[in-house]
Amino acid sequence: MSNENMQDNENIQDLQDVAAEGVATPAVDEQLTAVIAELDKARQDVLYAKAEMENVRRRAAEENDKARKFAVEKFARELLSVKDALEMAQLDNTGNFEALKMGMDLTHKALVSAFEKFELTDIAPAVGDKLDPHLHQAISMEPSEQEANTVVRILQKGSALAGRVLRPAMVIVAAPK
Repeated sequence: MSNENMQDNENIQDLQDVAAEGVATPAVDEQLTAVIAELDKARQDVLYAKAEMENVRRRAAEENDKARKFAVEKFARELLSVKDALEMAQLDNTGNFEALKMGMDLTHKALVSAFEKFELTDIAPAVGDKLDPHLHQAISMEPSEQEANTVVRILQKGSALAGRVLRPAMVIVAAPK
């Protein structure tokens, strides 16, 4: 407790003692009124600080909700052009296979570009790579001339978002000899 608070507590005690003895004077009444006013102001300051902290907490929770809700907004905007291109391809009744293939290639490039923009990368091990349990999921083992626990076949590429694995690559690995 600070010296100022200790002094205030002693003054309050002295004033209470004087009031209890019944010898209150106008000066004592004036001092009591001043102390009561000071205590009331301190109480109001505490209530104000408490309300302000509650408002800060509420605003932070709202900001957090908005950030979570709209975190994928830019990514979704990038994917809209891919969706539009796929829908246009579905409406094409010309039967021109080359035009369809070219459209699919362009759509694929747009999708890959959107993925790159947002650091969504492929996990694509090569045949012969050592199995990395952090990046690969071994589905099965098969006899092979390769070293044990090396990738023999890739069943499905994996994906990582900003270096964090979303889906490991599914692979078949060489069985021990």
